[in-house]
Amino acid sequence: MIAVLLPPTLGVPFILPGAEKALVDTGHHPVLPEVIGDDAPPHGARYVALASLEINRLVATEAPIVLVAQGDTGPLLGAVGAAQRAAHRPVLGYVLVDAPLPRPGSPTRAEIARTQGLADLPVPDEEPGTYRSEHLPTVPDWPDAPCGYLLTDPAYAHPAHLAGMRGWQVQDATAAPETAAEALAELVAELLR
Repeated sequence: MIAVLLPPTLGVPFILPGAEKALVDTGHHPVLPEVIGDDAPPHGARYVALASLEINRLVATEAPIVLVAQGDTGPLLGAVGAAQRAAHRPVLGYVLVDAPLPRPGSPTRAEIARTQGLADLPVPDEEPGTYRSEHLPTVPDWPDAPCGYLLTDPAYAHPAHLAGMRGWQVQDATAAPETAAEALAELVAELLR
């Protein structure tokens, strides 16, 4: 099974030390797409398109995948999954890592931050002005596969709590951040059972 480690938006790399090795050790093949070029509006739709092209380049069409989203990619996870289904690639699960949760409708990032207790997080200086105010792509039938949440940063405790209320598997690695990679691998394995 292939675990696609989707990086945060705006060219930020996927960072979870040891994640690739932990996934390989549990029999999963990690793939790290590079998603660069979503710094112009519409940011969300660009990210989904660019990520989908990268996944298509790196993963065979019939190969089943688990999508792992870190940071601001979280609200786009349903749209990335829908693009994979449209390409006839089976998505067997979704994992969010310290990320806001997707929301029905087409909310803005600012609305999601406000409703998920993330409004006080710092905004990077290089973030484009329209980034927080644009409406994100929506997917009405998401989630279509089991979901999980990995919490490594206490600032994302509220989205992790919301994920647990939705019945998702939640792994809390805040007390022992050095175990986060293994927790991710366990979470992926648990979603596939």
